[in-house]
Amino acid sequence: MVGDVLSDRYELEELVGSGGMSSVYRAHDRLLDRKVALKVLHEQYTGDAEQVGRFRHEARAVATLSHPNIVTVIDRGEHEGRQFIVLEYVDGENLKDLIRSGPVPVTTAVELAIQISQGLAFAHQQGLVHRDVKPQNVLLDGDGQAKVTDFGIARSLDVQHGMTQTGTVLGTSDYIAPEQAQGQRVDEHTDVYSLGVVLYELLTGEVPFPGENFVAVAMRHINEPPPGIRERRPDVPPRLEAAVHKAMAKDARDRFPSMSDFRLELEAILAESQGATQVVAPARRPVRRRKRGVSPWPLLLVVAALIAIGAVIAALVLHSGTGVFSIHRSSPTTPRSGTRVSLSAVTAYDPFGHPPGQEHNADAHYATDGVARTYWETERYHASFAEIGKQGVGLVLDAKSPVQLHELGIATATPGFTAVIRAGDSPGAFPYTVSSSQVVSSGTQFAISGGQHRYYLIWITSLPPGSESVRINEVEAT
Repeated sequence: MVGDVLSDRYELEELVGSGGMSSVYRAHDRLLDRKVALKVLHEQYTGDAEQVGRFRHEARAVATLSHPNIVTVIDRGEHEGRQFIVLEYVDGENLKDLIRSGPVPVTTAVELAIQISQGLAFAHQQGLVHRDVKPQNVLLDGDGQAKVTDFGIARSLDVQHGMTQTGTVLGTSDYIAPEQAQGQRVDEHTDVYSLGVVLYELLTGEVPFPGENFVAVAMRHINEPPPGIRERRPDVPPRLEAAVHKAMAKDARDRFPSMSDFRLELEAILAESQGATQVVAPARRPVRRRKRGVSPWPLLLVVAALIAIGAVIAALVLHSGTGVFSIHRSSPTTPRSGTRVSLSAVTAYDPFGHPPGQEHNADAHYATDGVARTYWETERYHASFAEIGKQGVGLVLDAKSPVQLHELGIATATPGFTAVIRAGDSPGAFPYTVSSSQVVSSGTQFAISGGQHRYYLIWITSLPPGSESVRINEVEAT
C-alpha cells in the first residue's frame, strides 16, 4: 500500500510494522502537512464483523486517553472497505529494539517502567485494561519518553462493555498473566503482571519463561514461580527484585493492589537508589540581578539590621518557651519527647490525579532535608478537593525499617490545611489511619498510635482557605 492515498488525505510512505490483524505505516497528512502513523486492518479481515468491531473499538477506546505516556489517536476512517486508525507518529524505536542490545541500566529500566505504569494507570482510571503489555507495544520518542500503544485487545473494566468475555484467551504468551492464559476474568492486575515481565526483561535481557510454543510458555506462567533476577544480575537492588516478583505473583490478589501502587514502589526504589549520590538542590527562589552602578552596601546594611532584629526577637521567643518556625531547638516542628526517628520523604502520593502521581514527586526530599526554607508543594488547584472530586493528596515518608512513631511534627508555610497520618508496609498502600485529622498550623504535632510500620503518609484532605496549594517545609518524628 506504500504510495496509496487514503481518504484523499493520508499518503502512505513506509511500512514500519505489521502484526496479526493490522499493519502500521508512516504517512504524510496532506491536509495538515505533518507525519502521522496509520494502522490499517489487514484486507482478509474486512468482511469479518467481529474483527472490524474490535478494530473500531480500539479507536474509540484510545481516543478517550489523553496522556503523555500513551500514543494519541487522531482520527479513524475507512478507505475502499479497509479500516484504518490515524495515530500520533513517534519517531523512534520500540522497547523490544532497545532490549535486543542487552540488559539496560537499572536506573533506565526503572524510569521506563514508571513511565509505562503512569500511562497504564491512567487507562485503568478511564476503565480500560490493555491486556497486551509487551515491549513491542511501547514506543520511545526522540527524548526517550515511553508511550504505550496498540490497545487492540483492550477491554473495558466493565465486562458487559468489553469486546471479549471470560473464556477467550488473547495476548502475547511471553508476557501473559496466569488468569489471562486460563481464559479467566482480567482486570488491572493483569497489566501489573505483564509490566512486571517487561521490567524483568529490561533488567536481564531475557523473558522469564521462554518456550517453543504458546501453550508451553503459557503453562510456565501459570505454574512456575518467576526466576531470580539477582542471580543473573547482582547489581539489581533486592527491593527491585522483590517488586518484580510481587508484580508477577500467580494469584492476582498477591500483586500490587493497583498500577498506581506499583508505580509508587518503583518511584521509591528509584529515589532510594539515587539517595547515595543525589545532591540536594538549593532552595528554589528567583535570581535577582543587581542593577549596574548601584552600590550593594546600603542594601547589605539594611539586611544586617534586619538579621539583628530577628535574632533579638528569636531570643525573646525562645526565652519565653514559645516555639518559632525552625527545625531546631524546641520548635513546633520538633516532637516534644522521645527518640528522634530519621524519616525520608520519598515521593508524593496522588492516586486520584489526572494523570495520577504528578505532584512534584522530585521535590519530595525537600520536606526532610533539614532546611526550613525548602519545601515540597502540591500541584495548584483552582477549586477545592470536594469540588473536583479529589479525596486528597499526600507525601510518603520512609523510616527505612518498621518503627512505631509516637509523634510526627509538620512545619508549613501554608497553614490551614487539613491532614491525617496514615501508615503501611509499602510506599503504595496505607491501610492504617494512625492519627486524628487535624487542621495544620505553621507547626503542628500529630499524636501517632498503632503498631510498627515502615511507611507513613501525610494525607492532605483539604486545602487552606483561599489557597491553591499546600507546602510542607519540614517533617520530624519520634
